[in-house]
Amino acid sequence: MINELNNSLHILRNQQTLLYPTDTVWGIGCDATSEEAVATVFKIKQRSESKSLVILVDSIVMLKKYIPKVSKAVLELLEKTTNPTTIIYENPFGLAKNVVAADNTVAIRIVQNEFCRLLINQFGKPIVSTSANISGNQTPKNFKEIEQSILDSVDYVVNLQREEVNEKSSTILKVNEKGEITVLRN
Repeated sequence: MINELNNSLHILRNQQTLLYPTDTVWGIGCDATSEEAVATVFKIKQRSESKSLVILVDSIVMLKKYIPKVSKAVLELLEKTTNPTTIIYENPFGLAKNVVAADNTVAIRIVQNEFCRLLINQFGKPIVSTSANISGNQTPKNFKEIEQSILDSVDYVVNLQREEVNEKSSTILKVNEKGEITVLRN
């Protein structure tokens, strides 16, 4: 795993793209603070920049660096949850403009996958995580289902967890400025 971490860190630090396993499905990722890298991810997915992307962080501490107000209710939920949980927050800062939706929100998940957590921790910044498919096509449940065009388009493909099948997607919640939580996908 150390070799894969080092290779992935090199890619992220050079504003390049990465195909990697997450706590849900395989993801296409990059430095979430680099507009240039994020634009490349949109191009790979053939997706409009008007659609948002999920951002992964390694901890509540990192989350608080990019979200000015994290309510007590959200903190309690994050400390208890064992399922991958993506939360849409209002008014993020410090992220690439093209990862923030038009309504000034961003979807962030504290990742539970060991490789991802270590990678983000060592990188020191959030990374993009969007499913490894062309926009509109079916999301691959394992590495073997990833389209060749995606494999050919990214700068690096992580050589870990390629045999695992992962059909779960994250719970999606939205939190407003008052700290009220709405379930969008369970």
